[in-house]
Amino acid sequence: MRLPNTSTQIYANESAVPQRRWIRVIPPLLLACVISYMDRVNIAFAMPGGMNAELGMDATMAGLAGGIFFFGYLFLQIPGGRRAALGSGKRFIAWSLASWAVLSVLTGLVAHTWQLLTLRFLLGVAEGGMLPVVLTMVSRWFPDRERGRANAMVIMFVPLAGMITAPLSGFILAAYDWRHLFFGSALLSVLFLGVWLAFADDGPETARWLSPGEKAFILDALRTEQGQKREAHTPAAASFGALLHSPTIWLLIAINFCYQAGIYGYTMWLPSLLKNLTHAGMDKVGLLAMLPYVAMIVGMFATSYLSDSTGKRRVFVLLPLACFAACLAFSVLTRSTMIVSFAFLIACGFFLQAAAGVFWAILPKLCSAQTAGSARGLVNALGNLGGFVGPYAVGVLTQHVGSTAGVYCLAIVLAIAAGLASILPASCEN
Repeated sequence: MRLPNTSTQIYANESAVPQRRWIRVIPPLLLACVISYMDRVNIAFAMPGGMNAELGMDATMAGLAGGIFFFGYLFLQIPGGRRAALGSGKRFIAWSLASWAVLSVLTGLVAHTWQLLTLRFLLGVAEGGMLPVVLTMVSRWFPDRERGRANAMVIMFVPLAGMITAPLSGFILAAYDWRHLFFGSALLSVLFLGVWLAFADDGPETARWLSPGEKAFILDALRTEQGQKREAHTPAAASFGALLHSPTIWLLIAINFCYQAGIYGYTMWLPSLLKNLTHAGMDKVGLLAMLPYVAMIVGMFATSYLSDSTGKRRVFVLLPLACFAACLAFSVLTRSTMIVSFAFLIACGFFLQAAAGVFWAILPKLCSAQTAGSARGLVNALGNLGGFVGPYAVGVLTQHVGSTAGVYCLAIVLAIAAGLASILPASCEN
């Protein structure tokens, strides 16, 4: 006769354990990502807020300054994901926070464009391992049936950081100057480092706040998931070499490349688009830029909830990408009516990160637990090159053709991403 699992006996009502995890695990990861994203995008407000004029940057150079970050972003993606899977993601992020602070201070002191480009590249290196580390840490706490929502909660750093950065940047630019944006980012990194060291945990094995029964419950759930994958003969890449030979992995990289081009093309140029659309001061632009990020929170949770509850992954990647593309195009087509055009820019925010939590829930289905961290690093590293292409393409097209051409380019790239998502294989579903 088979004996019942001890942890299942203790926690027959499963909701007792997830509630503690959601409250205790997600906030440190979320806040670390918020600090990271603020460091990354405050340049979008600095450029129209005085940086371009003081450093003599045209639209092409501004696009390069916004996008060169993503070349540096390549270097630590795979090592970071591997470190989190096989070592300590907590230590990795602690060192990252310290380096972000130093680089932010130096960025606030630049006097030449080459210095800015160098420091943006180095910031990309320093932030490179962030997302694969965080997503790997999430996967060690939450099984597949919860992972779409858990990923969405962590990726909520994008709207939260945008909601904080937009009005704060507008206030700082109105009261001081663009250099103080970077000094403020450095201070936040230093202050949060203490919080991270006190509250972050790599996984259930190292969490002192978990009881033995709770720990066993979580680990049993994750082991059961891996066992079900083996019993179902789900194809899983067991080595990094196998990842490189997987057509589905390369399809995910292509989708992510186009997706990131749209995300960062929109994010980096949103303050400039709003300034040109409304002709308002930077303090008002900062307040207006909050609204797409408020919409983003709704979009992320609605999509991840529907995906987790239905078990559908492909459709909830495809639809947000297609809608994001359509809203970008309509924001240009209706630009003669400011309120309508602004409404479509807010709608872009709703779909901006709606596919992200679902997208990152697909990889654990295709890889073994040991290679999932490296897979996240590979997909994020190569895909995020789109984060360079998007802002730079908008800058070049804005300077040589017109601002509308840049936005149409982003819409086309996102439509391509939606088309690629439609051919993801059935193994990506629950």
